[in-house]
Amino acid sequence: MRDANGNPLADGDSVTIIKDLKVKGSSSVIKGGTKIKGIRLTDGHDGHNLSCKIPGIGAMNLKSEFVRKA
Repeated sequence: MRDANGNPLADGDSVTIIKDLKVKGSSSVIKGGTKIKGIRLTDGHDGHNLSCKIPGIGAMNLKSEFVRKA
């Protein structure tokens, strides 16, 4: 699995969000530049292939195309 820049990702890596993302079903927004520690790679059937805890929001699944390795 690779990030937006093509770098390989592994469990436990730290990543940074590259653009503002709206949280589905909520009025919250994850700001670009938010740093996330300790990601887990998952086999997401809907394209969401990263599982993580986002500071101030909580547990969430993300797509690897919206993050870059920190």
